[in-house]
Amino acid sequence: MAQIDREAGNLISTRSEVIAQRGMVATSQPLATQVGLQILKNGGNAIDAAIGANAAMGLMEPTGNGIGGDLFAIIWHAESGKLYALNSSGRSPLGLSYERLMEIVKEKGEDGIPPYDLLSVSVPGAVDGWFEMHERFGSASMGDILKEPTWYAENGFPVSEAISASWKRSAPRLSEQPGAFKETFTFDGRGPEKGEVFKNPDLGNTFRLLASEGRDAFYRGEIARKIDAWMKENDGYLRYEDFDKHTSTWVEPQTVNYRGYDVYQVGGNVQGTAVLQMLNILEGFDLKKTGFATAETFHLFIEAKKLVFEDRAKHYTDSDFYQIPYETLLSKEYASERRKLIGETAREDITTGVDVLEDGDTIYLTTADQYGNMVSLIQSNFRGMGTGFVVPGTGFSFQNRGELFSLDPDHPNVYEPGKRPFHTIIPGFIMKDGKPFMTLGNMGGAYQPMGHVSLITNVIDFGMNMQQAGDALRWTHSGSTQPTDALNDQLTDVGLVSFESTVDRQVVRDLRAKGHRIRVGQGFFGRFQAIMRDLETGVYYGASESRVDGQAAGY
Repeated sequence: MAQIDREAGNLISTRSEVIAQRGMVATSQPLATQVGLQILKNGGNAIDAAIGANAAMGLMEPTGNGIGGDLFAIIWHAESGKLYALNSSGRSPLGLSYERLMEIVKEKGEDGIPPYDLLSVSVPGAVDGWFEMHERFGSASMGDILKEPTWYAENGFPVSEAISASWKRSAPRLSEQPGAFKETFTFDGRGPEKGEVFKNPDLGNTFRLLASEGRDAFYRGEIARKIDAWMKENDGYLRYEDFDKHTSTWVEPQTVNYRGYDVYQVGGNVQGTAVLQMLNILEGFDLKKTGFATAETFHLFIEAKKLVFEDRAKHYTDSDFYQIPYETLLSKEYASERRKLIGETAREDITTGVDVLEDGDTIYLTTADQYGNMVSLIQSNFRGMGTGFVVPGTGFSFQNRGELFSLDPDHPNVYEPGKRPFHTIIPGFIMKDGKPFMTLGNMGGAYQPMGHVSLITNVIDFGMNMQQAGDALRWTHSGSTQPTDALNDQLTDVGLVSFESTVDRQVVRDLRAKGHRIRVGQGFFGRFQAIMRDLETGVYYGASESRVDGQAAGY
């Protein structure tokens, strides 16, 4: 029987949703939420607010994102009545061939692309993403959008608790990297304590350049020239040409209908398609009947995840280099065939049914405005603070997304010059009857598709409000084949299922009896934000991660 512990009579939840009419912002750092909210109050729209909040997040939560990383977004544009998806991920160096990469990897004695090496650095796409969004949909000036993030960079902000903990873990190791990481991101080699005021004037100067000179300052101007010179001095592989030729891509979002709701994800080189495939499989089961957080329901979730992640390992890649078989992967017929593979016990022998990383730090934020626009945006450096390579004077660390290429020459995700690597970061969006219903997302590497499916089923199948859906018990499964593996690799054991410590012990016993390997209380379960729009009244309901520093706020 569900427990009730709140005056409002809701299922166990840390707090109520935030409810407002004119605008809503949800991020994992309260000061960044306020930056976005102020932009809305000043007359900017949801797109402007998302850019401003993301700029603030790169400053205030550099353990998860920054302008050295990539960005993906799904945007509902009220005036045109259309949903848009943006892929702002960067590409591998044009001057580094597969053959030379393999020589270097072998010289280093590695099996794959090492994460804290210049080999793992791809072109940062986030800044171009901001300007693409702004040029198409923005209303405020970039100067106004970046004003508060610039102020905080130059005058400082108190570091929040969870971010401080991550920062302190990363700082000692990354301080040894070539470049200006130690001077830029530490106090003499240590990360800031909770409440300690941190400044990044170099990033503030970069923001000023972007506000005055636009995206070309980053990709063709002073910043690109600094990066080119530093890479040459430090035997790196990116060059001015890589930045000059960088472009973001507006793409058609991939979608499936789940119990009357149209769920949208970005496809291509990201794992959003896995969410849609899992929902297609789960739609064939009566989850209301099996019940929330029961062994039977978890078994269905886990097995669906295992099936889908074998497709993820083989087919999700840069669509400029490989024709992804969406017609098969997202068809109800394929889901029906795969669903038949789910039995009463845990499977350990799965491969893709189509012939042809477990950890990561990211931020997800979402905004909505008085005009009806809604933005679902995710941005990341991949491994926490990225590579730790900081070009002096720029104020940001490069991402290590290039680590996620496969080195198998026959694999669709194999490294090639000028190619986008596989990405774990995914923004989610749900429509109902042609109207925008919900933005959602959660960070956490390979956990993200499982997190999206949990949030969606918690709302649609189990009737939770969004804060309840995010506060509810979380689980994750590891051990599936990865997009970095060889093409002929496949799942050969049951993997490991991790639960938060609030899981019912009888559920654990029942799952073990089905053959699952279970761990309790020692997993990483991401962080979420979401905004729902009441289809009748237009009122916004915001929710944010209660396990860390998150805040949803509206007006």
